[in-house]
Amino acid sequence: MSSAEATALPTATESPELQSTQVVPMWRQRWRIFRHNKLAVISLIFLIIITLACYLVPWLHPTNQTNQAATFNVPWNAPPSAAHPLGTDSSGFDELGRIFYGGEYSLTLGFLAGFITIVVGTVYGMVSGFFGGIVDTVLMRIVDAVLSIPYLFLLIALISIFGRSTTFLILVIGLTGWFGNSRIVRGDALLIKNLEYSQAATAMGAGKAHIIRRHVFPNSISNIVTVATFSVADAILFLSALGFLGLGIQTPQTDWGTMLQAGAYQLQNGFWWEVYPLAAVFILVVVSLNYIGDALRDAFEVRLIER
Repeated sequence: MSSAEATALPTATESPELQSTQVVPMWRQRWRIFRHNKLAVISLIFLIIITLACYLVPWLHPTNQTNQAATFNVPWNAPPSAAHPLGTDSSGFDELGRIFYGGEYSLTLGFLAGFITIVVGTVYGMVSGFFGGIVDTVLMRIVDAVLSIPYLFLLIALISIFGRSTTFLILVIGLTGWFGNSRIVRGDALLIKNLEYSQAATAMGAGKAHIIRRHVFPNSISNIVTVATFSVADAILFLSALGFLGLGIQTPQTDWGTMLQAGAYQLQNGFWWEVYPLAAVFILVVVSLNYIGDALRDAFEVRLIER
């Protein structure tokens, strides 16, 4: 046997071991970390089911939710029955269909407003923290000034002045809810820009845009994703608060807050089906988003990912 063949044999026998030690793809590692949080997995499944139900149930279980004149032949405040599994409300609308009909607007507005919030807050906070100096001072003083105004009062004032169309509600909640998020991202940018690998990239001639894109943003992603899920939950909560105060989505559309306001007046009459089923869905959606956010923070934590 030649020396070349002798050296080739160990390589062949070692190849299965080398294959078994291949690096696991990053997305699989993140999914493995996420699914170890059982509450987060259950919350994700529940949120997917509720989201699909809000968009599909109005088609699979069609009910009148917009024409109140057509409800005169329907018993108002009727208890659950075969015809109406969760009863009817004080206007004669089917409560089961109305929960998902209102959920379609609440979830759509929550996801869109949350997306606007995290995008604006991330860009603003990253610019403030990375550039520092006078830029950071001015930008953060603006945030401090706005945060001194009670958020719900700010929303009520803007909606009272400019109206409450669905598009404007998305914009006003999204564009006024990013101030706290920007401070979190700013803290990450302040820390990461002074770490060794960022300093080394600067010494090698890398520009600021490159450092933000290659170092600051990837190492801030865990907090950004976490804040994003909390922003969606906050947007749903604030929309519901506005709806409960009578400043939510205009009729004939509705949202969960407006429905809770109407049901609260009927609860003292014993019409529990107008509050409790909706309240349970609403609370579980918000809690699920928080559990998912906690799990995503761990899944996107760079220090938990194998290189």
